[in-house]
Amino acid sequence: MKYKNASHVLPDELLKEIQKYVTGEVMYIPKTKEKKKWGEGSGARQFYQERNKKIQADYQKGMALEELMRKYNLSAESIKRIIYKK
Repeated sequence: MKYKNASHVLPDELLKEIQKYVTGEVMYIPKTKEKKKWGEGSGARQFYQERNKKIQADYQKGMALEELMRKYNLSAESIKRIIYKK
């Protein structure tokens, strides 16, 4: 974790108010409670959602389980889980 000088980041009024409580010490300021779901930051969630939609569409068009396994390089159990997901 990289430290930042509060005087470079905070407005003077806020810095003076904080100095009433803590002076010359290292202080951790936690992130907000807004937490991203898995894969949202990297784009992985969207990638897998789109892939799964394609698998479902191919299955609806009549593609066999074995073909889907080869095309998407997934196990039979994974393909079934994607196809039968509600």
